[in-house]
Amino acid sequence: MQYFPMFLDLKGKEVLVVGGGEVACRKVETLVRAGAIVTIVSPAIEDYLQTLVVSEECQWVQNFYSREMMDNRFVQVWATTDNPSLNHQVHHDAKKLGILVNVVDDQPYCDFITPSIVNRGRFQIAISSGGASPVLVRNIRQKLEYILPQNLALQGEFAASKRNDIKQKLPSVDLRRKFWERFFDHAQVELATSRQELEVCYHSLLSDNVTMSGQLTWVEFGQDIELLSLKALRLMQQAELVLYPADCPFVFVDSVRRDAERLMFHDEGELSKLIAQAQQQHLRVIVFISEASAKYNLLIGNSLRLKPARM
Repeated sequence: MQYFPMFLDLKGKEVLVVGGGEVACRKVETLVRAGAIVTIVSPAIEDYLQTLVVSEECQWVQNFYSREMMDNRFVQVWATTDNPSLNHQVHHDAKKLGILVNVVDDQPYCDFITPSIVNRGRFQIAISSGGASPVLVRNIRQKLEYILPQNLALQGEFAASKRNDIKQKLPSVDLRRKFWERFFDHAQVELATSRQELEVCYHSLLSDNVTMSGQLTWVEFGQDIELLSLKALRLMQQAELVLYPADCPFVFVDSVRRDAERLMFHDEGELSKLIAQAQQQHLRVIVFISEASAKYNLLIGNSLRLKPARM
């Protein structure tokens, strides 16, 4: 991992942007939306930046940059001009004061880089290739924009408003997690266009008993994780325990829910004991087994067994 991913709170914090062209427009727009106090230094600026200055959403120092303008009140500095020498001077001055600096399109002079962002209200998905392939990153973002429901912001606001209510109705963390998983999987929730529709679904699901019952799912693995079904991937994200043999490719194990416990088993006897313990604890379990394996048939019984798609 080349860069440590992090979301930075810039609300009310001062940021310096050197340059007033098209590149500066893109950066300043995002910074202003994040609540930063932006100062632009440039003898001239684009019309878009001018409108932000007029509406007092950012400040403009109408002058050429000089090192005296660098100040440690800035938590972040952007050099966006088309003059490499000037950008490098900005970088040098910022580093002397220990300020994080980004020289746009000049990676060796960047303490940080900005990802491509999918924005849905409270939800932000950041995608980065570490500067290796911006076009590929853009393609990934476009796919996510297409896949993610447009009402994601509505869902997020609704869930946030119900935090106290759900704690009163469902006392345990496990019950609340299972309820929200059912809620967000519900077809009506994904199609909802108003808070009222979400409210109806919320109370309807609460009227059903949310139990602590566990679940056992067997997932066959091959060499290509992309052949897994959407159902398998969804259940993998709900699992609390993942059991896998030594020959299971790591990409499968790594694709389950991040906080799920992962245990390797070596034979059928050990696996049987692990499953029995998990069932006593009412856990939701994923067991990875080799594709078309028959030696676990007695253990599988009537449990759900998911096979990969065929090419």
